[in-house]
Amino acid sequence: MTVTGGHSGAYTAGTASGLAGLAAENRRLRQAMARHHLIDLATGMLSAQLRQSTADAADHLAELARATGTSPEDLAADIVNAVALPREPHLTPVGSPPLPARRLRRTAAAAETADSVGEAARTLLEGGLVPLGADSLWLWRRSDAGHLRLAGYAGVSATEAAAWRGIPPAAPNPIRTVLAENAPLWLGSGPADPVELPGASPVAGRALLPLRRRGVTSGLALVGWPEPTEFDTRTRRAVTRLMTVASTVLDNPDSPEPGPPVLVDMLDALTHPAALLRTDAATGAPVVEHLNEEAVAAIGGPLPVDNRSLPRAFPLSHRELARLVRRAHHSRRPQHAPRLPVAAHAGPGEPPPPLLDVRVLPVGADLSTVFWHTTGDPRLAMGRAVARLQTVATFQDSLNGGETVWSEQAYGIFGMSRNDPPVPILALRGRIHRDDGEALTRLLTTLTERRAGAQTVLRVLLPDGSVRHVRVAAEPLLDGETVTGCVGVYQDVSASRRTELALTATFDHLTAVRDQADVRHQLALQLQQAIVPEVPAVQELPGGLVVAVRYRPAAEEYQVGGDWYDVLPLPSGKVLVAVGDIAGHGIDSVTGMVALRNAQRALAFTGQGPGQLLGWLNEVTLRTGGGSTATALCALYDPGDGDLVWSSAGHLPMLLVRDGRATLLDPPQDILLGAVPSSTYQERRTALRPGDTLLLYTDGLVERRHDGLGSGLGRLVAAAEELAAVESLEQVVDGLLGMVTGDTDDDTSVVAVRLRDTGA
Repeated sequence: MTVTGGHSGAYTAGTASGLAGLAAENRRLRQAMARHHLIDLATGMLSAQLRQSTADAADHLAELARATGTSPEDLAADIVNAVALPREPHLTPVGSPPLPARRLRRTAAAAETADSVGEAARTLLEGGLVPLGADSLWLWRRSDAGHLRLAGYAGVSATEAAAWRGIPPAAPNPIRTVLAENAPLWLGSGPADPVELPGASPVAGRALLPLRRRGVTSGLALVGWPEPTEFDTRTRRAVTRLMTVASTVLDNPDSPEPGPPVLVDMLDALTHPAALLRTDAATGAPVVEHLNEEAVAAIGGPLPVDNRSLPRAFPLSHRELARLVRRAHHSRRPQHAPRLPVAAHAGPGEPPPPLLDVRVLPVGADLSTVFWHTTGDPRLAMGRAVARLQTVATFQDSLNGGETVWSEQAYGIFGMSRNDPPVPILALRGRIHRDDGEALTRLLTTLTERRAGAQTVLRVLLPDGSVRHVRVAAEPLLDGETVTGCVGVYQDVSASRRTELALTATFDHLTAVRDQADVRHQLALQLQQAIVPEVPAVQELPGGLVVAVRYRPAAEEYQVGGDWYDVLPLPSGKVLVAVGDIAGHGIDSVTGMVALRNAQRALAFTGQGPGQLLGWLNEVTLRTGGGSTATALCALYDPGDGDLVWSSAGHLPMLLVRDGRATLLDPPQDILLGAVPSSTYQERRTALRPGDTLLLYTDGLVERRHDGLGSGLGRLVAAAEELAAVESLEQVVDGLLGMVTGDTDDDTSVVAVRLRDTGA
């Protein structure tokens, strides 16, 4: 499968993984090729000298390397040197540093396997010439017409290479001399005549050597030194050998010509990876024109001459990078991305490192530069973190004629288009509320006169007429004692200001509600105390009834409840005994309780039975309770026959204590007051005997949060039986309140009615 320019739809994670390892594999192959090339040369020489087959010679070389403790590559270098240079030793004693001849031979082998003249030039310079003090190498190929065409170079800027890319036959005299005499020219202090030659300075050392192959001068090499140099015999011999190798690589392809030389030199001067891309006119796909040294290291080695496509250089991020390049040329604006690829590699194999903080800049009709980092830059990362806060923007202002720079978020904060020019801080007065002019003046005075940082909040008037609260925090830029500008941050705090105002209004409202609640609580408490006062002593009623009542308010004062009770002699001679509890707390419950208690008292004078009374109370609750419900138990005692007729609207059962035993009277299963209209309530009849005690109570006496109602009623029965022998009805009621205690913080009412034993 062929992948070019990022347009292949069949590009998969598996393909990406394969391409990701291509650079590293390429380095390994190049190194292996150089080793094999050198070993093959030595094997061939041994085969000829020893009259052995190639396989036997290879075995002999391996055995000799083991016997001498030398690597096969070093031994091969020594063997080749021994044949080519019989005067010099070809073995290196174990433990000694490599001989120059060995190093040069290995460098030569690596250069001979290079795929371009430029790569061979870099190999020869770095591996062989730099140790000799040289800093540049030029390799020209000679045409039939006598022109010299630059085929490869190393250690030379693109600008200088462009100036010497072609040399006509009328070349400077030193070049003509070398080509005419086919002999090296050693210029230790530069050319004697005032002629121009490539080099670091006019007096810098240079060596010009003809590149001959098969008896024909096919080119010219120039080796440069940074300063005047004495060329001893060792240096001359080493340079000559290396240039012999250079003559063999002139048949390789030329290095690709980079883009504009000044631009290439600028990229080469950077300390982070950079690349120059050219958009192919035929395919529209970007191809790599040039990589600086940091970029070559980042992608794992130089690109081959025949494949400089974007997928080859950036296997995992070429698609996204191509999109940035197209967008940059279309918009004519720089593009950036925090990282490429955006997502982490999830395929098999070891992925190449991502490109961090990528910047793409269009520099011509078809050229673009790409800059990136291999490690995260804290400053850039901080900028991205600030940019994530959509309500925060940065700005920089000049006070001495420079420009104002806004981050992208600032335009949104001020409601402006990104095509509009940014507004200097000194010109904000026309865009803010007139009452905030003084705050802006104080900010500017602090920055310019006190030369100190400051912040304030301004109301910015947006073009649509709305207002936005913007916090401005700024720091002065100083040149000595002079303020040259300022940098700072704009932050949209409108939401927090609205929240603050809402909270303030809510607090004021809650304060008023609390004050009203206090008044309502006091009113409810006074109403409750007026309607259901606690009876301090036993009441004597007609028919031999004795009544004791206790009321225990809620544990929390604000939870004034809706309990009521009533014991009322009627004109008919009967006695009304009732207890009830309206749902809820507070003044609404108390007023509902007052309405029900008063209604019950009035209706009781009609002479109707308790079932009818509760039916009427149900209608009263529906019309006056505000949606509340209530439980109630209503009983009428007739002294004439000693019967107690009673009805219940969902209330707790009465407790009858007789002969030392306590029994819960099973109530009718009728509905609460205020639940549904036109409800009817059943009546029960219980005959009372002298000595009987009847208890009516509300749920605050028996209910517990984590126990069932049955447990509370069981405790009430047990306590009542324990107090059955107590003669004082007041002591019975007080004892029950002490022994049976609910924990729902509800109020509690207890009404105890005893029929006197007349025979006692």
